[in-house]
Amino acid sequence: MTGRVLAASLASAMALTLVPLSATAQPMRTPDGQPDVSGTFTFRTITPFQRPSQFAELETLDAETAAEFEASERTRQNRDLFDPEKGSGGYQPRSEGGVLSYNEFWYERGIELTSDKRTSLVVDPSNGRLPARTESAQMAAREAAADRREHMYDSYENRSSGDRCIMGFNAGPPMRSSAYNNNVMIFQSPGYVTILNEMVHNARVIPIGDGPDLPFSQRSGVSRGRWEGETLVIETDQFAGGSSGLTSTNMHLVERLTRLDPDTVAYEYTVTDSSIYTAPYTVMMPLRRTDGPLFEYACHEGNIGLHGILAGARNLELLGRELRP
Repeated sequence: MTGRVLAASLASAMALTLVPLSATAQPMRTPDGQPDVSGTFTFRTITPFQRPSQFAELETLDAETAAEFEASERTRQNRDLFDPEKGSGGYQPRSEGGVLSYNEFWYERGIELTSDKRTSLVVDPSNGRLPARTESAQMAAREAAADRREHMYDSYENRSSGDRCIMGFNAGPPMRSSAYNNNVMIFQSPGYVTILNEMVHNARVIPIGDGPDLPFSQRSGVSRGRWEGETLVIETDQFAGGSSGLTSTNMHLVERLTRLDPDTVAYEYTVTDSSIYTAPYTVMMPLRRTDGPLFEYACHEGNIGLHGILAGARNLELLGRELRP
């Protein structure tokens, strides 16, 4: 997973304008004449999803400030620098039950900002932050969290789709740069586009145009694509929803993929979900060509980990010991 090309290039984000190949360049086309957005890409970047408070008024950073921030983040997130007594990098100290999951070798979160040195991947709202959640969504999230704490060891059905190796935390849709497995293959064939994510090998088969619906359901929603000039537009709804209070079955997703150059596809998406957020929001990040192949994401290798979680809980119950979240 290490040593791949860094995801770090995109045109001006705040204009929300994707710039395809220049007029003098020959547009890339598939054999059937469609714009070519296929390839193997990485979307990892150290650019925060939401704008950090210290950059509240800054959409982009100058070269010096960007270099300082990148160096600071590489240190802050480096798991090899984890202090087991004091805790660090989001992990609690041992005295509070904190343990280190993986060392730094396994991470590929990116080490640089996007080439325009943006302070967030969220570009709308203009403050680089997600819109406020509705009161009902906040209440539902608190209730869901309380229910998870009380019942998280009852059954596999009480575990998240990630714990159960069903869906990945960054594969989406929509895709979102995260700690590792930020890689995707896009295939095009007449009438279809397939997006295969390395994380949990999630594959979305997307019909293009007004063809028949797929003969099978997809947990990641029902998608249909169309071409608007050089841009592939994918609209998705009928999501399964989630227990985090951040997604629901009402979410409507619009993704846009535009070939910028032979090595880069711009990826932009807008989420509209009035049951969760008080306004839509838009995210932009680059997909940068990377050498393959995608690695198998074996998850729990037969869900041995999930079996261990539940078996351990049953054993603690027999011993009369408290189950901790």
